[in-house]
Amino acid sequence: MKNNFFSVGLEEEYLVVNKYNGELIVDPPKGLMRDCKKKLKDQVKPEFLRSQIEVGTKVCNSIKDLKDNLIFLRKNIAEILNKYDLAFVAVSTHPFSDWETQKHTQKRRYFNLADKFQIVGRRLVISGMHIHVGIPDNELKIDLMNQISYFLPHLLALSTSSPFWRGELTGLKSYRVSIFDELPRTGLPEEFDSYDEYKRHIKILLKSGVLEDPSTIWWDLRPNVKFPTLEMRICDTCTSLNDAISIAALYLCIIHMACRLRRENKRWRIYSKMLINENRWRAQRYGIEKSLVDFGKSKLVSYNKLADELIVLVRKDAKILNCESEVKKIKNICKVGTSADKQIKIFKEEMKKTNNKKLALDQVLKFLVKETINF
Repeated sequence: MKNNFFSVGLEEEYLVVNKYNGELIVDPPKGLMRDCKKKLKDQVKPEFLRSQIEVGTKVCNSIKDLKDNLIFLRKNIAEILNKYDLAFVAVSTHPFSDWETQKHTQKRRYFNLADKFQIVGRRLVISGMHIHVGIPDNELKIDLMNQISYFLPHLLALSTSSPFWRGELTGLKSYRVSIFDELPRTGLPEEFDSYDEYKRHIKILLKSGVLEDPSTIWWDLRPNVKFPTLEMRICDTCTSLNDAISIAALYLCIIHMACRLRRENKRWRIYSKMLINENRWRAQRYGIEKSLVDFGKSKLVSYNKLADELIVLVRKDAKILNCESEVKKIKNICKVGTSADKQIKIFKEEMKKTNNKKLALDQVLKFLVKETINF
């Protein structure tokens, strides 16, 4: 990322599937990553599992540029995979494939992670979406991390895409979060008074040998080690590209709003992890279907109403950043549902018609393949 405020970038992790039966691949064709690199350069790389591909947009100075670049990435990945009779799904868990058959990528980093985490690591057949916003000031990054943690459940709820695990309907809209939370150093970030305090905590873990580098701190929101950004990591991978862009626009505007308040000698109230974790769980369980807690009012508020409030909250910022229409589209997510909502609906409708679980899951997978490249 460049050293400028409010630049934005997005990383997505995809699951690669056999085009004919929808199953996760186990070993990618030898030329696949070479072809991806040839076309997309450093914007593509292998992930922890061999059945995964990760892409990252360029540093973008507008949400429009971000969308254009993400379309370019998804379009080219689809074309390259098609040559190998493969497809990909922008989703955080596969509807029916087993994790036991998966293999991790043969890189030193991934060998170390697999050795450390054992079965917890082997179960990580999950994908996520990470959104970066350029904040070159380290002290500001920590201050924003403390404040913006409040909004993480709101962002997760909009992105949910992982209701299935090994062919079972889990009852959660984001089962990915449950799996990822089994790792250490995940979940909501700690609250720090300063960047120096943050560095002192990291230094203890580095000197003790627990951490090889700070990149293995996988909080829902963190100062990125490689780029001068505040990286939001709580979201599922959105099947709909438009949903991903809408969430990125909202996150960018929330950061801009907090910076604007700071210039006015105001700030967003910092709430305890205990309270935010309640909303995090509700987002994980229900997505946008039900409600989150309004801490100020001490009451549950429907997500539909919260979406209205969020749009009003960042209206000035969306106008400044020229992304008003993208932010307003979170209301469309509320209307038609997240990927998780759509998957569940397709599954239940097919079960009602055929009472055939395999057919129902196949229909879910077909939807995911089609929706992933529906721009």
